[in-house]
Amino acid sequence: MLNVNMIHISPWSATEGLFAAAGALLKKDGYLFTYGPYKLDGEFTTESNRAFDRSLRERDPAWGLRDVDEVTELAREAGLVLRSRHDMPANNFLLAFQRH
Repeated sequence: MLNVNMIHISPWSATEGLFAAAGALLKKDGYLFTYGPYKLDGEFTTESNRAFDRSLRERDPAWGLRDVDEVTELAREAGLVLRSRHDMPANNFLLAFQRH
């Protein structure tokens, strides 16, 4: 499964639904890849991401950059584990979660 640029521009409940669906639909060892901007250890990785988060939350308080740790915990609850994190252009990350 591939999810691109959704987690930060939707309410948390949409991310919960994404991971619940991945947990239910992926076969053993299947992957969910997510791409987009994230916070690391509760911190913005750049000032531009901080400004982007602020602009998202001004449009909708339910939107905003999520922390990799909170997304990883949600994945764990759905039976997935974070296998890798890759730095990508424009201050984004690719996260690879595997069903176990």
